[in-house]
Amino acid sequence: MDNKKRFYITTPIYYVNDIPHIGHAYTTIACDVMSRYKRMKGFDAYFLTGTDEHGQKIQTAAEAKGLTPQELVDKIHLNFKELWKVLNISNDDFIRTTEDRHVRVVQSMFKKLMDQGDIYKGSYEGWYCVPCETYVPESSMGENRTCPDCGRPLTTMKEESYFFKASKYVPRLIEHYEKNLQGVMPRIRYNEIMSFLHGEVRDQSVSRTTLKWGIPIPGDEKHVVYVWFDALINYATAVGYLDDPEMFERYWPVVRHMVGKDIIRFHCVIWPLMLLALGVNVPVSVVAHGWWTVDGEKMSKSKGNVVDPFKMAELYGADAFRYFLLREVPFGNDGDFSEAALVGRINSDLANDLGNLLNRTLQMIVSYSGGVVPAGALDDPLDVEVRALGEATVGAVDKSMETFSYDEALKLIWAFIGRANKYIDETSPWKLQKEGKNARLDGVLCTLYEVLRLSALLVAPYIPEGAEKIWKQLGRQGSVHTEKIDSFRWGEGAGTKVDKAEVLFPRIDLEQWKKDRTPQPDAAKASGAEAAEHEPEIDIDGFRSVELRVAQIVKVEEIPRSKKLYKLEVDLGYERRTICAGIKPFFKPEELEGRRAVVVANLKPAKLCGIESNGMILAASVKGGEDEQVVLIAPAADIPLGSRVR
Repeated sequence: MDNKKRFYITTPIYYVNDIPHIGHAYTTIACDVMSRYKRMKGFDAYFLTGTDEHGQKIQTAAEAKGLTPQELVDKIHLNFKELWKVLNISNDDFIRTTEDRHVRVVQSMFKKLMDQGDIYKGSYEGWYCVPCETYVPESSMGENRTCPDCGRPLTTMKEESYFFKASKYVPRLIEHYEKNLQGVMPRIRYNEIMSFLHGEVRDQSVSRTTLKWGIPIPGDEKHVVYVWFDALINYATAVGYLDDPEMFERYWPVVRHMVGKDIIRFHCVIWPLMLLALGVNVPVSVVAHGWWTVDGEKMSKSKGNVVDPFKMAELYGADAFRYFLLREVPFGNDGDFSEAALVGRINSDLANDLGNLLNRTLQMIVSYSGGVVPAGALDDPLDVEVRALGEATVGAVDKSMETFSYDEALKLIWAFIGRANKYIDETSPWKLQKEGKNARLDGVLCTLYEVLRLSALLVAPYIPEGAEKIWKQLGRQGSVHTEKIDSFRWGEGAGTKVDKAEVLFPRIDLEQWKKDRTPQPDAAKASGAEAAEHEPEIDIDGFRSVELRVAQIVKVEEIPRSKKLYKLEVDLGYERRTICAGIKPFFKPEELEGRRAVVVANLKPAKLCGIESNGMILAASVKGGEDEQVVLIAPAADIPLGSRVR
């Protein structure tokens, strides 16, 4: 099998100083979906995850608990293994950096680099962040000499250290990235890495003498290997760098790393420089994803808003949690987790779109065809259209997955599912049966069955448990996960006896859900919180009917006859509009020009003070009489004008 049909994907190894959270779950689910998809496309795919178990934080935490570091990590790493079971993660290996196989590889690589003169001994003095276990250049410090990553105070430290000659290999890495534009994804991260490489990349300190919990350096055991140097090597250890050269040759040339955007410099600069020095291929791609907030706020233990993946899977099911994380935000961007949005996706996408299509189709096959898929003619123009869309969807999904565009792939799949639901309304099988048009009815039922059979294959990487249930209800043999997407042939389901239709994703009663999560009046009163005044409830379709888009205010004019209104000219990217906004008491014109905002783009035009206003600017206000404050609603990131807000 050539490299084109091999695929090796890794998560970062997770530091075992805390319990697993949504960030860990997100990366691992994304890797799991990709590896499942590749297997169903006929690839020899290998998927690695694991835990990072050395370093100062582990040593300190173990001492505080009266344990040895090994005893502590032996306990804590099990939290990750358990979560991966709960979330149906299909990893091929789980590596721990305290394993003997990894210790041997780290020491072997370190010695090789030392023997060839790419690691040398010197001394290092600088500002050090103990929690992050890294030195911080003065140019990168936060205010009051704080760590730019965690915000904690830095301390000065001087110690004897071994250094890796990173600077020696920078020109070769720049040349590699210039020839391989997908070496770092998405593009914004590629640009960031290239900018960094064209700046100053210093030789890297790769050992510590101030702690004992690490891998000893061969021949100089008062030093231990710096935790990041140690951790990065895990990806090579797991595929046999020392122990199985055949396995290493099989998987290493096709390795992709998936990481959070906060650790891309280690993975896109330090790690490939180490590999170049070792004479080993650099990764095909390093794919960086964004961070998660919760209901618009940064996750924080003190705020009590840290998302527990165990709890989400328990409340809503692993499939729904997996689907939501990859559907809700373009991969690579920051995302906002909202439990209400998760419930909305369950009710709309999973229960209504997919679940109803399955139930309606199976019930009609049972009622109209004795539970057996008929061998109907599939040449009606509507049938041909649905089939063509299905075939096109397979190709389009593959293109999206090649660029790790999970949300786009899911949109394509759900557009196909939505087309099938519309097809039912267009063909009205109940009328065909009533009118005795059995030949046409058979074609319709066969078409719907094929839609579901193909849909089960396409959604299997995302919702593995639900896809397996669909497969069984469709009367298929074996597991959906051993099927190959490219082996699907339209019309081969005829003659299959379907199973009993069961509800795949039960709808969540929103009234009860809200009631369960609404603080009781006494609790609200005790907290000093004022009850919010709400408008009448709307359903998801009502919300979708409001078209919200990102715009930029390019011009502000006074309206002489109005004390409250400004005349604004806004740029939506694809057009400019005039909007009258009642924000004059709160802003000067110069405070608004150039600002971005969210506007209601499909509001009916209205004349205000003789000016036609075509839209509405969104703002949040804090009521307080004469002290009322108003803040424009705007995206936190710089995204294209006209982008839809959902």
